[in-house]
Amino acid sequence: MPSFPARTTRLVAMPLYPGAMLLDIAGPAEVFAAANRQAGGGVAPYRVRFVSPLGGPVATELGPGLESEPWSVLEGLPLDTLLLPGGDGARPAAGDAAFTAWVAAAAGRARRVGSVCLGAFILAAAGLLEGRRATTHWRHCAALRAAHPGVAVQDEPIFVRDGAVWSSAGVTAGIDMALAMVEEDLGHALALRVAQGLVVFLKRPGGQAQFSAALSAQASGDGDFGALLAWVAENLRTDLRVEALAERAGMAPRSFARSFAARVGQTPAQAVEGLRLEAARRLLEQGGLTVAQVADRCGFGDDERMRRAFLRRLGVAPAEYRERFGRE
Repeated sequence: MPSFPARTTRLVAMPLYPGAMLLDIAGPAEVFAAANRQAGGGVAPYRVRFVSPLGGPVATELGPGLESEPWSVLEGLPLDTLLLPGGDGARPAAGDAAFTAWVAAAAGRARRVGSVCLGAFILAAAGLLEGRRATTHWRHCAALRAAHPGVAVQDEPIFVRDGAVWSSAGVTAGIDMALAMVEEDLGHALALRVAQGLVVFLKRPGGQAQFSAALSAQASGDGDFGALLAWVAENLRTDLRVEALAERAGMAPRSFARSFAARVGQTPAQAVEGLRLEAARRLLEQGGLTVAQVADRCGFGDDERMRRAFLRRLGVAPAEYRERFGRE
């Protein structure tokens, strides 16, 4: 993708389609608009343009339509950022050959490409995520992985950057990604002022994993593994090593580990840790127990082991998680 001059107005194009989520559009657009305000006089750093095949109003997922310009207005213009929003209409848009062909062609002229939430399905359908790391809303990571095996789908990050291709997780994560783009373009100080003005984190602690359900592993496990995981969730303080789980499943440890990973999508140890984290999060949110007591009840053994698991999987320590999400 071409380089772009540092001191000029960067053209950000957001292709719209019926059923796009309004917040996926407005959130990043407001970040770029706020960057223009913070930059002060002179050349505005960004110009955001909403485009669609023929122009005119495009109905959003919420109902109200947004005015758009026809794709043709971008012809011959230096395109800095192509940003695909998500929404219920993303899957139909990803199946529209003309739409994805235009996205692929526009991406070839852009310095960088990004997607918000389900917009990743459009980028994938256009061939822009093949062989790359990417993310989407945590509820749809498995579907993106299944539909596009060549994409290295990341379940936990708020956003992922792989070269010139960016993708963000669900809904408000588009704001996080846009702030990171502003920081890359205009520096930390201005991006921080934008974040402060919007009353959001410049770099949000944790990842979307802290909002997803670790118990979804049960849904992905079929047959006896689903029943096994349900039993694990009720017996977190017991011996849950591979050998013990394999014995309960009536399998040899190596065969159990291979079959479990293939069918559930994660190792037995990862699934057990996820279920323990899920239980610990609920207890921390409810309050009434110390961090050490939560660690014991959830089978971590000690609070330090639980702290390391929280930092590794969620990006925050248990005490910080309780402070942010616990009941008063």
